[in-house]
Amino acid sequence: MTVVITGMGLFTPVGRGVGETLDALLHGRSGLTRPADDHPARESLDAAGLLPEIDPRTVASGPQARVLDRTVVLALLAAADALTDAGIEVGRDVDPERIGVIVGGVGGLATLEAQAVARAARGRAAVSPYLLTGILPNMPAARIAIAHDIRGYSSSVGTACASGAQSVADAVRLIRAGEADVVLCGASEAPLFPTFAATFGNARALARGWADPTEASRPFDARRNGFVLAEGAALLVLERAAHAAARGVAAYAEVAGYGANTDAYHPTAPRPDGTVAAACMRRALADAGVTAGDVGYVNAHGTATKLGDIAETTALGAVFGVGGVPVSSTKALTGHLLGASGVLEAAATALTLGSGLLPPTGNLDDPDPACPADHVRKEPRAAAVEHALTNSFGFGGQNVSLLLRRTAGSAARAARPGT
Repeated sequence: MTVVITGMGLFTPVGRGVGETLDALLHGRSGLTRPADDHPARESLDAAGLLPEIDPRTVASGPQARVLDRTVVLALLAAADALTDAGIEVGRDVDPERIGVIVGGVGGLATLEAQAVARAARGRAAVSPYLLTGILPNMPAARIAIAHDIRGYSSSVGTACASGAQSVADAVRLIRAGEADVVLCGASEAPLFPTFAATFGNARALARGWADPTEASRPFDARRNGFVLAEGAALLVLERAAHAAARGVAAYAEVAGYGANTDAYHPTAPRPDGTVAAACMRRALADAGVTAGDVGYVNAHGTATKLGDIAETTALGAVFGVGGVPVSSTKALTGHLLGASGVLEAAATALTLGSGLLPPTGNLDDPDPACPADHVRKEPRAAAVEHALTNSFGFGGQNVSLLLRRTAGSAARAARPGT
C-alpha cells in the first residue's frame, strides 16, 4: 500500500511553515542565536535554537491554557498547520475513526522542573493538581486528538532523538495494515530549561566557545565540538495514496520504506563500526524495493558530535561506498531538536525531492578526514533526485532510516520559495 505525505506543520528555529523552512535551508539562514542573559538555561547554553514566546491562549482557553507545557503548545500549533496544509478537516475529509495521531518527544519536563522547584520552596500544597497532564509524554497526541476530534489510534513514541522518525515509521505501518487512512505524526520538544540543558552541558555534549552562535553547529567539520540544543515541533500528515487521490490532493513525497533497529551497544554512544546503523539503512532500502544506487541524496542525522558523525559516516560508506551519495546535515542551521529532529529532516528531505536542490551543510569549512563523504557544502546543489534517505539515531542505540520517493506532485508542493 502506498503512503504519501500530504501535509506539513513545521515550527522550527529557521521558520514556520514549508516556505520559510525550505528557503532557510537552501540559503543558509541560521536559526541559532545566543540566549539572552536572563534566559533560564543561559548558564549551560552558548547557542540555542529558540522560538518566540507563545501565549498558550492561542491554542486553548480558560484554565486549560494555564497548564499546557510548551511542548504541547508547539505540537498543537504544528498539528493545526499540518492539517490545514493537507486540506483536511476531520469529519469532512476523513472519518474521525480512520485518522490516527502519533507524537514523539520527551514530554513536559519543563513543567516537572517548575513544579519541583515550587514544592521545594513552598511545600506540598504548591504542587499543581494538573502536574500529570503537564508532563505525560502522551499529552501532545491526546491534546491534538481532543482539538480535532481524532478518534482513531493514538500513541506517543519515546525513542530519544529517533522519536520523530519512529513516529513516521509507525504511521506507515498503521496505514499499510489498513487501520487508518490518515495519520498525523511527528514530534515536539521544548528542552531549553535549566536542568535538561545542564545535563547535556555537564556531559560536554554541547557546542561551546563560539563567538558567533550561528557557527556553533558544525556537522562533519574538523572543528566541531558538540551539538546545539533547539526547540520546535514538526508534524506530517501521512495518507493512503488512494485516499489522497480521491480528495484531489498532491503529495510532497511517498514514504516508500523504513528501517528500524537497535545498536545493542551503549546507552549513549553509537556503535563505532556503524554496522547496525548500516543494517538499518539497508532495511529501509529493501522495504522500498530499491538499491543503494537508486538513492540520490542522504539527509544525515549529523549532530556535530565527534563520535556520532564518524559512526554515521562509516555506516554510510558501508552502504553507499565512500563518496557514493551526496550527504548533508540540516542541523547546522536548525540545531538539534532532539525527538523532533528526525521528522523535521524527513520534511526537509521531501522538499529536497520537489525542489531539485540539495541543501548544504552549513559551517562545513574543513571536513573531518575521519568523515569522508560527498558532502554538499557552501551552496545548494542542483540534482534531480528520485529517492532520498534520512537517518535518525537516538540514545539507547535507537536507529531509524526513512526512504522517500519523489511523486508527480513533489515539485508543485515544494514550489522553490525564495528562488
